[in-house]
Amino acid sequence: MRYRRAFVPGASYFFTVVTANRRPLFAEARDVDVLREAFRSVRAKRPFAIEAMVVMPDHLHCIWRLPPGDADFATRWRLIKSHVTRHLGSTFQNVWQNRYWEHLLRDEENLNRHLDYIHYNPVKHGLVGRAGDWPYSSYRYVVAGFYPNDWGQGDGPDLAGVGSE
Repeated sequence: MRYRRAFVPGASYFFTVVTANRRPLFAEARDVDVLREAFRSVRAKRPFAIEAMVVMPDHLHCIWRLPPGDADFATRWRLIKSHVTRHLGSTFQNVWQNRYWEHLLRDEENLNRHLDYIHYNPVKHGLVGRAGDWPYSSYRYVVAGFYPNDWGQGDGPDLAGVGSE
C-alpha cells in the first residue's frame, strides 16, 4: 500500500515525528537546543510559521502554517531531521523513525482540537501535572487568553480521535 500525503499550498498541518525505537533523544535541554537550532536554520531558508509545538523526550508534535503557494513540508522535515542527525548522530546511532505523520487541518475546530492535543501531551504522558509546567511547549496561549488559566490540569480535554500515538 502506498501512502499519500496531502500537499495543499499555504495550508496548516499537524505533525508527529518520533525518534528511532522511541529513544528519549530530547530528554536533555542541550539536545532540545539542537532541535531548536535545526528549526531556526530551516525556517531561515524555507520560511513557515510554527503555530504550536511540544517536544517530548521521544517524539514531537507541531502545527505548521506554510506560506501561500508553498506545500513543501517534506523538504523542510528532511532538512530538520538531517540537521539533528548531524549534530546528535554520534550520540544516538539511528536518530529518527523513517516516516512522520501529518494531518491537514480542515477548519478551526480541527485546529483547536490539535492545539489541545499538543499542549496536553506532557500531562497525558505523566511528565507534569499541568500543561503549563512543561518547558518544551508553545503553551504561551494561556498568556494570550486562548486557554483559561487552569486549563491542562486533571483529566484534561476530550482528545478522542486526535493525534497518532
